[in-house]
Amino acid sequence: MAGLRGSITESKVNLMDNRQITEALHKIYHDEGQRIVFWHDPEREFESVVSTLELPNITTLNLHEEAALAVKIRLEREDPAGKYLLYAPSEEPDNENDWLLDIRLYSRSFRADRASIILDELGLGEQQSLRQHLAERRKFFESKERLQKLQQLVAATDNKLDLDRKMMAVITKADQPELFSLIRTIFHAYTEQQGEEIELENEPASWEQMAKFELTAVFWQMVRTSFGYEDETPTLKKFLIRLFMTDFAQHLKAKFPAALQNLVLPVGVRQNAPVCLGQWRDSRSLSSSYDLLSELVFRLTHLNDQLHKYELHDLCNVMSFAEIEKTIASELRKLVQTTAATINVDEVRTIATRRQNGHWASLNVAGSADIPRQEYHAIYNALVQAAEFYALRNQYQRGFHFADARTMYQAYENELYRFDQRYRRFCEEADKAEIWNILKPLRDDIEAVYTNWYLPKIALSWGAFVNPHGSSALLNNWQIDKVPNQYHFFERHVKARLDEAENRKAYVIISDAFRYEAAQELTDELNGKYRFEAGLSSQLGVLPSYTVLGMSSLLPHEMLAYKSNGDVLVDGKPNATLEQRDEILQTVGGMACKADDLIKKKKEEGKAFVSGKRVVYVYHNVVDAIGDTSSTEEKTFAAVRNAISELTTLTTYIINSLGGNHILITADHGFLFTESPPGEPEKSKLEERPAGTVKAKKRYLIGLNLPDHEAVWHGTTAVTAEATGEMEFWIPKGANRFHFVGGARFIHGGAMLQEIVVPVVTVRHVKGKAVKDTKTSTVTVQVLGNNYKITTARHRFELLQMEPVSERVKPLTLKIAIYEGNEAVTNIETITFDSVSETMDERKKSLTLILRESLYNKKATYHLILQDAGIGGGEYQNIPIIIDRAFNDDF
Repeated sequence: MAGLRGSITESKVNLMDNRQITEALHKIYHDEGQRIVFWHDPEREFESVVSTLELPNITTLNLHEEAALAVKIRLEREDPAGKYLLYAPSEEPDNENDWLLDIRLYSRSFRADRASIILDELGLGEQQSLRQHLAERRKFFESKERLQKLQQLVAATDNKLDLDRKMMAVITKADQPELFSLIRTIFHAYTEQQGEEIELENEPASWEQMAKFELTAVFWQMVRTSFGYEDETPTLKKFLIRLFMTDFAQHLKAKFPAALQNLVLPVGVRQNAPVCLGQWRDSRSLSSSYDLLSELVFRLTHLNDQLHKYELHDLCNVMSFAEIEKTIASELRKLVQTTAATINVDEVRTIATRRQNGHWASLNVAGSADIPRQEYHAIYNALVQAAEFYALRNQYQRGFHFADARTMYQAYENELYRFDQRYRRFCEEADKAEIWNILKPLRDDIEAVYTNWYLPKIALSWGAFVNPHGSSALLNNWQIDKVPNQYHFFERHVKARLDEAENRKAYVIISDAFRYEAAQELTDELNGKYRFEAGLSSQLGVLPSYTVLGMSSLLPHEMLAYKSNGDVLVDGKPNATLEQRDEILQTVGGMACKADDLIKKKKEEGKAFVSGKRVVYVYHNVVDAIGDTSSTEEKTFAAVRNAISELTTLTTYIINSLGGNHILITADHGFLFTESPPGEPEKSKLEERPAGTVKAKKRYLIGLNLPDHEAVWHGTTAVTAEATGEMEFWIPKGANRFHFVGGARFIHGGAMLQEIVVPVVTVRHVKGKAVKDTKTSTVTVQVLGNNYKITTARHRFELLQMEPVSERVKPLTLKIAIYEGNEAVTNIETITFDSVSETMDERKKSLTLILRESLYNKKATYHLILQDAGIGGGEYQNIPIIIDRAFNDDF
């Protein structure tokens, strides 16, 4: 049986050899176009095989059976076009004894040993010196699949090291057959096979395969050459730790801890570590393993014990570990707090943007799901908003002093609204960034400034104009020069539009409690859309600033009137329900609908729905629905964000699907909101409701024949809303409340600017030649200089943002690196160009790229490539670079 088994095995080998030999010879004759092939077989292994080969139209001659002269005559005279295989079961003769030397020189040699066949299959037949090397790697070639994958990588000029490197790429499934890619892929395999509990001593299966094929020694040789890592017993664990610690050391702007110095790679080639890890962080397919392994290395080295030694600016460029983010965010928060009175917003924004573009806080990194990148990103957004809030506060440190009501009202329209906007944005971002509780001390400070400084001071200044006994006495004459009143909305904005022509149509979106500062953000959003043009103005809201009166004043009417029970009539008709408002609008060829109902309709269905109507009132309720309920009022600012988004979508739908050309977005009133609940001092000193009270709420009460009271402002709706019926009102002074029933942090009804500066956003669908002016673009970025030559391991580039960011000129985020072909030879840096400054010098940014240690050809051209970092972004700019490094730096 043993003999039979051996015969079967030998037969299979011969079949394999026959097939491989036939395929190899076929390639030589047909693909390479050779006519004559010499085959020397000194071991006589294939002497019996030669006659069995199926080689159509090819004549086989055994040189030991044919006279050399006869062969020469046959090949050159008798059959000069025929194809021949000249087989000799011996070594190739010396030149002086070779009768066929002249033929051999223009012909092709062939060997049929396994290594030679593989050499031919790899396209390396001309490099016979590699035969022995391939023979030593015979285990690798036992798999046809591995051979086929290697074939796709091999180049005709490859040497032994090149082949080994490409074999490693096949084994590890690396993206590129180069060392840095191999390193990333090998380490990534740890996380693929071990999951969350990673043990660096348990080497991945691909590493075991490399050991099986005797490639690990070559790997460590390449690592020693490129990184300077030497060890009597090198391990992946020790090498990984040194990579991370060297990356940390290279980006640290301070002295590296002496206790960890032995973990840093030697000078001369250590710059390869930050380049390698920078590319690893940038890899969309492998960055998740970077996240997990960096955390492991951070714990193994006890680096957390060292971080307290460093200042904020020492760490700003370090991306090695996620824990660095916590330190930087904490230190930046301290900087904002300690320098609040002299805050440098640009400094805070520069650091925040740098971190948001980095690995841990970027929203574009496809890393581990365990890293809360959105929260990190939000922390920095909150810090920038806090800095801008303090900077605005510093402008008005002495309070708010204005000559008259009109001047102060305009100041709120133009700038003071930013206090409320920045406070909202800070709170909104802080809500997303509860990790580590980093923002809590700053949140307390911002809250104190907003509630104890801003609101009281602006209330005091504005209250002086509202006071019926003051010089302005707005409560006695609810008019501000050149500011339209809310109850003139239809006549001023809607009727004026309809009167332009018979075919004019107007859409009115009324968003309950959508205040002015949010409308400003919405306007910016709409102006960033193609074919949209939005403008923001305001109107003086009715008083009390509550829904029933505000909604009534926006409808077409000749007269508003109060019933004795507090209901408001529009030209004698009730308007509390959607159906009642629709009936009123029908008198002017209009209709009323809910935003939720309209947006659900498909294009043709929506067109049919509004067909024949000249005025369409769309009622939207997000902010008030959330804020005016005690169980949900804490989500007020999230509701504002949703309202901005929904109003953008609704406006786009009306223009693009319904063919709307003119849209008005307004509100019934604004609101006040604070993160902290009010204290006792913010409660108006009102013991009980006065006689005649009809309705009483947190921020107002209405009634008949109300008395005066020192704690309130007493007015009439006849003055503030031109409403008949002798209805009077009380509102608390400033930002006070009467009582805290039904929630206490979200309020409206009073006379604060946040409540009565009612926005009017006018959106126009642009057509014709003016369309080109609505196109949006990103800022243009130029690399400064014109002689791009690199002579050192680090090179600093200066970049200029050519124009400021505006509504229609958007920020641009670029990934930047130097490439040789498709391979980065530097770290990959990400920079966002988002400056709004009109000053060119303030729009300059710099970055430093680190060259990997390698031999560079100063006559070759490398490329500085700027790539749009957005989803689907392509190459933005490609600049030829010369690298001329005469010597290695002590990096």
